[in-house]
Formats: sequence, structure tokens, C-alpha cells
Amino acid sequence: MRLTQLSEAFIRSAAYERRFLHKNPWDLTMVVWIPLLTVLLIWWIFSQTQITNLPIGVIDQDNGPVANTAVRYLDASPTLSVRQMYYSAAEAEAAILQRDIYAVVIIPEDFSRNILSSKSAPLILQVNAQYGTHSGIIQTGVQAVAGTLSAGVEIQRLIKQGMAPSQAAIAYSPISIQRISLFNAATDYQQFLASTVIPALLHILAMVIGATTIGRELRDKQLGHWYGFIASAQAYDNLSGSISTNISGNVNNNVADNTVQKIAAISQPAAKLPNSTAKDNTNQKPVSTLPSVHMGVLLFGLLGKYFWPMLAYGLWSILALWLATPQESVASSAVFATYLGLLLLMMLSFWLGAIFTLGSFSLRMGLSATGFISAPSYAFAGVTFPYIAISDSAKHWSDALPLTHYLKLHIAQMQMQAPVAISLPILYGLAIATVVAMMLTALLTKRALAHPERWGAR
Repeated sequence: MRLTQLSEAFIRSAAYERRFLHKNPWDLTMVVWIPLLTVLLIWWIFSQTQITNLPIGVIDQDNGPVANTAVRYLDASPTLSVRQMYYSAAEAEAAILQRDIYAVVIIPEDFSRNILSSKSAPLILQVNAQYGTHSGIIQTGVQAVAGTLSAGVEIQRLIKQGMAPSQAAIAYSPISIQRISLFNAATDYQQFLASTVIPALLHILAMVIGATTIGRELRDKQLGHWYGFIASAQAYDNLSGSISTNISGNVNNNVADNTVQKIAAISQPAAKLPNSTAKDNTNQKPVSTLPSVHMGVLLFGLLGKYFWPMLAYGLWSILALWLATPQESVASSAVFATYLGLLLLMMLSFWLGAIFTLGSFSLRMGLSATGFISAPSYAFAGVTFPYIAISDSAKHWSDALPLTHYLKLHIAQMQMQAPVAISLPILYGLAIATVVAMMLTALLTKRALAHPERWGAR
């Protein structure tokens, strides 16, 4: 088949989809506005790049000078904010249940006296561990305050005993930790979470669009009409050749016009497949048959049908990566590799959504399958919960999800700035998976065209 015929199938299919999107604002919104708003909304949610001023309460049962210092230190901590002083455990518990505060620090009686007497004086921290991130940050903040207070008290005691301040500091803590953050040193949650959540949400939306774009043709019994439309250029060529051999040169213009009208009717397979037989009412003989389903035409037609979603999501992918680029310079090769990986993920998502719908002959089943696979995929990607800590069965499921592999590439290139060669196997894998999924979509579409009795399922 000539390349011009394949390109015509692509153009006709893209024009077919453009007209549909123009007449159906909701479908256009799914392609254009919802993904754009999703990208901007997630980035705005994480606009405060660090978690600060988590509200806590304090029950001061001591009211001594060291206890007052402890309260000031807690409130001065960048991650904590003393929302209110409470005078009973019941009040503090009610505040935690209402989520006014996430923890309460209890300073017991004789706290200051025990410290001055060199006795144990613990701070009691009651934290709402239901919120894992909040709980961890609060515990770290309170521990830092307790360590600072302990160091100050002990150093002052050693100084009073005649030790130099520098020696007192070393004597109190002879072993210290010098912590060096290799990546994301500022603990930027935009870079850590938002930049990975956005591709995950685009992955979900892309799979939904992949299911609905071909699924609505099945649901509305228009799959044959769509294929007849994209293959009509070739149909006209075949039909015109047959007519020229069957109609004599002295046929008048009215007969010719009538024949053209019949060809146009044959080319509208709303209730027929494109390979149905047409008859010319003038001589009561079959003049030609529309061509059988051609894989090349079908493949280019599918590419044209998904052209506009691919174009839109390609643009939103650029926006997502531009927002995710950290302040420090990132090599252009790393940005290009990440963009190529995200683009392949979007294309693979379209084809996977189409595969689930075509495989079940049902848009409803296709959407259910896409939701089952794509919605929880971020939880298995190893970003928020360590991949190495999940069970073996969960690892197998994680390895089967394309989002897992893309996020490995994204983190390696955009956040860790690893050499591009490390991520090339992921790019190759996504490319192969995309091509395989595209061919499988074409085969399933051909099967669907051969079974019009199964069209119309919801």
C-alpha cells in the first residue's frame, strides 16, 4: 500500500476526531482542560515546598524556668508551632480528635527541679501517629528541642565545674553526626512529591482517554462508520476503477451522478462493515466491494484518532517537566530523556486503555480495568513507600506497571542527575512496550470490526 494512502487514513481519522471533539465539549475538556488544571493544581498544593509550623499543644505541669525555656524552644522550632497551652489531658485529647493539633507535649511536675538536681526529666510526647508524615516530623522536632535543652543543661553543669566551654561541648557529645544530603538537600516537597504525582495523574487520565476514544465508537455502534470514513479514499479508487470497466462511454451524466451517489452510500458503513458487498441498481450486478480491513490503514487510522490527545498530553508533559526542573541546572540530555520517557508513558497509557476496552467489547469494563491498574500504581512505584520493603508479590506487580519504571527514570535524571546511560534501558523498554501495545490495539480493533453483533455494550 502506498504511503499516500496511509497518510490519507491518518489525516481523515484526525479530522474525524477533531470534529467529534468540537461537537462534544466534555470530551474536549478531558483532553485539554482537565489535565492542564491537574498539573497546575498539584503544583499549587505543594507551593509551600517545606512542611513547617505543624500545630502542637503543651501541658505545662511544672511552670518552672527550664519548662518555660522548653516551651519557647518548641515554638521556635521551624517545623513546630505551639498552638495553645492546655490545662487538662481531656482538652488536649479533644483538640487532637478535632485535628486542631497533631500532638501534645506534657511537661511533668518537678521537671525543672529534677534537671537542676541532675535527675532524669523526660518530656512526654503524645502524637497522632495516624498521620505518618506529620508524626515523623513532629517527633524529630521535639527530639531536637530535647537534645538542645539537654546539651545546654549539661554544658552549663560542666562549665560550673571549671571546664572550658569548648571542652564541655566535646565532653558532652564526643561523637557527632555530620549529615550531608546528597539529593534534594532542601527537602523540597514540590521536587519530591509534586513532580512525581503529576505524571501519575496524567497516566490515569491518559488511560481513561485511551479507553473512551475507541470505546465510544463501540458503545455507539459507529466503529464500522469510523473505519469506512478513514478508508473511503481507497474505496473510491477501487470503485471508480470497477465502474470505468462496467459502464460504457456513452452513459449520460445522470447515470454517472447516480452511480457516484451509490458509491457514497456504500462508503457509509453505519450498519455494515467496510467489506460489505454493494450493488448497482442500474444493471442489478455487483459493481465492487469495499476493501477488507487493512492493517496499515487501521494502524494509521488509530494514530490519527489519538493524534489530538497525544498532542495535548505532549504539551502538558512539557509543562510538568518545566515545573519539576529544580533551581540548579539540569543537563539538557537528562531533560530530553525524561521528556521522551514521559511521552512514551502517555502513548502507552492510551494504547493500554484501548486494549482493555477492545478486549472486553465494553467501555464500562475498559474504564474499570484502567482504574484498577492506574489509580493505585503510584503506591507501588517506590516513591512514598520503599520498593525494597514491599513483599515479593507486590514487587512483581510493581515491576509490571509502566509508571514504576518511568518514575525511576524521572527521579534518576531530574532529581539525582544521574548519567543518561543509566536510564536508557527504561527508555528502550517503554518504547518496545508502546509499539507492542499499539500493534495489539490494531489487532483487537480488527477483531472488533469483524464482530458487529457485539457492538453497543455499555
